[in-house]
Amino acid sequence: MNLFRKESLSRYMKTDGQMPKTMNAKDLMAMGIGAVIGSGIFILPGTVAANDAGPGVSLSFLAAAIVCGLAGMCYAEFSSAIPVAGSAYSYGNIIYGEFIGWIMGWALVLEYLLAVACVSTGWAAYFNSLLASCGINIPRALAGPFDPAKGTYINLTAILSVLLITWLLSYGMHESVRVNNIAIIIKLLIIVAFIIIGVFFVKRANYHPFLPYGTHGAFKGATTVFFAFLGFDCISSSAAEVKNPQKTMPIGIIGTLLIATVLYMGVSIVLTGMVNYKHLDVANPVAFALQSVHQGWLASLLSIGALIGMATCMFTAIYASSRLIYSLSRDGLLPTSLRQLDKKSHTPKIALWAVAVLIAVMGGFVSLDSLTNLVNIGTLLAFTMVSFGIIPLRKREDILNDGGFKVPLYPVLPLLSGFACLFMMSFLSKETWIGAGIWFAIGMVLYFGYGYRHSNINDSVIQQA
Repeated sequence: MNLFRKESLSRYMKTDGQMPKTMNAKDLMAMGIGAVIGSGIFILPGTVAANDAGPGVSLSFLAAAIVCGLAGMCYAEFSSAIPVAGSAYSYGNIIYGEFIGWIMGWALVLEYLLAVACVSTGWAAYFNSLLASCGINIPRALAGPFDPAKGTYINLTAILSVLLITWLLSYGMHESVRVNNIAIIIKLLIIVAFIIIGVFFVKRANYHPFLPYGTHGAFKGATTVFFAFLGFDCISSSAAEVKNPQKTMPIGIIGTLLIATVLYMGVSIVLTGMVNYKHLDVANPVAFALQSVHQGWLASLLSIGALIGMATCMFTAIYASSRLIYSLSRDGLLPTSLRQLDKKSHTPKIALWAVAVLIAVMGGFVSLDSLTNLVNIGTLLAFTMVSFGIIPLRKREDILNDGGFKVPLYPVLPLLSGFACLFMMSFLSKETWIGAGIWFAIGMVLYFGYGYRHSNINDSVIQQA
């Protein structure tokens, strides 16, 4: 048994070459911003300021952005050198070997599926609340996960939100990206409106003391807001469907992180200037700040912004998860039907709808409150392996990246990125590690029970013999 047999880049390029290349750098940044900036931008700056960092929460976002920026540069180099579908899974399969690639892919499956399911329930809560304000009430039985003791049986709105976005994606990336880009523009306009209008209500006295909990509080806050940046890695899943990936992918990834950092810091600075940080530990601190300065009309717009923000998060993560499942099937590690491309759109529709059904079931029937931290461990594991993977990537003479992006200060920055991600993982709870252990145990059973025997690498070895 050879667990570290490696896939060839040439086969990936040939297989994924059937996908239409329709996206440019602007489209990628829109996808990335859609994934990274969700409803959290209206919540995290306030709660972290109140509990950890005070007005210095903007420095917390800056520190977290630096860590994500290091990982982002590693992703940018990989997507430039290996422009194929599958993101970190495909990189691991080529650089580390199939077994490690499977671990990375299985970690990403955990991240994407749970992330979308969790966001779908949040979207449903916002939407149902908006309907209630208009006098339309969803029956309790249809407004929560399966819990007969509480009178809830299915979260119908969460299911419909997932199916609606999947239906949009099934039309093909060109049409879907156009709708997503419009949604992103609306969301950004609402955020920028808050920053511009909020500046006029800033009081300098609210910035003192700037670090009431000391520098330790600012770094503690950074470990919390770090997860606000997660999602940019979804961009690398689209490498097979973009024009000129060597130039476009790095712009999309790094551009996303830069824009997200500016917006998060902008909201943080304005918010803590409008209201004293001690008063911001509320469910929706940005809306609270606007109401305190009698700008309720903009607070109402924030609800729409939150809905749009969560919808674009789901759009990008459903897209990325379908390409990941396609990639696992492409290599024989999952049933071959999942790798089939639609004859009209040349996209993996079967994988797309398979993912949608799984997410809809999770979001519609399962209580996910205790599982959300598993998203973080799946992401950080992938970040760590991609960061350290830059070193063996540079040593591969068969993978050329001439003219493409390369991480500067090699090998210092890739190593620093990997160790920073491991440091972040050390803050995760024992329950999260136990849950992850169960998930990866399931993955091992699936790999050794099906994947290893059906792997395309295994087929090629048999043919050569």
